[in-house]
Amino acid sequence: MIRRNACIAPFVLALSLSACAASGDYPSLSIRQAERISGSANVVAAQPGPAALPAPNPEFAARLAQLIDQGRDAHQRFSARRGDAEQRVMAASGAAVASEAWSVASVALADLEASRSEAMVALGELDAIYAAEAIAATESGDPSKRDAAATARDQVTAIVGEEDDVLARLRGKLRS
Repeated sequence: MIRRNACIAPFVLALSLSACAASGDYPSLSIRQAERISGSANVVAAQPGPAALPAPNPEFAARLAQLIDQGRDAHQRFSARRGDAEQRVMAASGAAVASEAWSVASVALADLEASRSEAMVALGELDAIYAAEAIAATESGDPSKRDAAATARDQVTAIVGEEDDVLARLRGKLRS
C-alpha cells in the first residue's frame, strides 16, 4: 500500500500545482511606480585624459623591425620553394607511400617546412618580447612597448598562418 501511494504522490502534487497556474488574473509585468527612476544627477565636467605616452625607444623599435624583416625574409624563401614543393606533391598525388615520387615530394615538403621554421624563430622572439612588455606595462602603466610588440607579433603571426595553410593543404594532398 505504501508503495502504491508513493507512486501516486508525484501525480497528485503535479495536478495540484497545475491548478494554481490555471487560476485567475496574473500580476502585471509592467514597471511599477516604485520601480521608476526619478531624481537628478549632477553633470560632471570632463576630466582631461592621460597624457600621451611616449613612443618606444629607437633600439626597441629597431629590434622589432629586425624580427619582422626576419619573418618576411623567411616568407620570401618559403614562397620561392613553394612552387617546387607544389609540383612535386602534385606529381606524387596518388602514389604509394615510400615510392620514389612520394619520397621526393616529402623532401620538398620538409624543405618548405624548414623555411617556415625560420619565420617561427622570429615569432618566438616576438612572443617573448610581448610577454615581457605585457608584464612591464602592468607595473609601469605604459603600454607603448607592449602595443608595439603586439603589432609586430601580429604581422609575423599572419605570415606564419599563411604558411601553415599552404603546408596543411600540401600534406593533405600527399596523404591522399
